[in-house]
Amino acid sequence: MANASTRSTTAIAQKGDTVRVDYLGKLENGTVFDTSIKDEAAKAGLEMRPSYEPLEFKVGAGQMIKGFDSAVVGMKEWGEKTVTLAPADAYGEWSSDRVIPIPVANIGNADKIKVGTLLFAQNGAVGRVVEISNGTNATAKVDFNHELAGKTLIFTIKMVSVRKG
Repeated sequence: MANASTRSTTAIAQKGDTVRVDYLGKLENGTVFDTSIKDEAAKAGLEMRPSYEPLEFKVGAGQMIKGFDSAVVGMKEWGEKTVTLAPADAYGEWSSDRVIPIPVANIGNADKIKVGTLLFAQNGAVGRVVEISNGTNATAKVDFNHELAGKTLIFTIKMVSVRKG
């Protein structure tokens, strides 16, 4: 019964609190795209990171995608929930306006680019080369949409800790 009384005083996450969560992110088809849990990453065949720790962030500070940030509000320590986020609450809709043709001559190390190459713009944006045309005015079409743009995301979130304001 000690657990029952302990749980009644458990902190509840609110805007301005710093929280630590474990999470498992999946696409609608069940593919795991990210997790803070080493065993889940291994099971999903994800590229392993040097370490796995709960994700820490300040609720409402804009550090997380909108839907994930909103989902933790009201969660109790050690509580768990699964949320489905539409693209608008995650990484936004995919937009053809973010696929930009760039003259190959303007790209550093142009001789090494190929479809799939990541390019880093001076403004910090990251794009992936999706097409390369040949010829005298060769261009590379670069997609600056986030790789998860346009996708519905499903997160299982476990609240590890809540530190008030």
